[in-house]
Amino acid sequence: MSATVAMILALAVGTYAFRLVGPVLHGRVELSPRVQELLSAGAIVLLVALLATGALTEDGGFAGWSRPAGVLVGGVLAWRRAPFAVVVLGAAGATAVLRAVGVA
Repeated sequence: MSATVAMILALAVGTYAFRLVGPVLHGRVELSPRVQELLSAGAIVLLVALLATGALTEDGGFAGWSRPAGVLVGGVLAWRRAPFAVVVLGAAGATAVLRAVGVA
């Protein structure tokens, strides 16, 4: 068995184990309210970090102003509870308009 196949199998087993832990431990482990708050905050921090790196960087450098502006438009539309299609089209449209007028 090659090292690549072994790594793929190890990752598959690990992924399945993570998915199995939730239902198996449900009801057996009680988390304090403080731990639940920290886990919620941690999830939000990870999502914001993913959003920031995706919106602000490209090929290891700054992505330009049009992409963050499009993300901002999409965020505002989502915050205003616009339908998903409107959020996506609004963000893409804002980015496209800014790029069309010469804003990198």
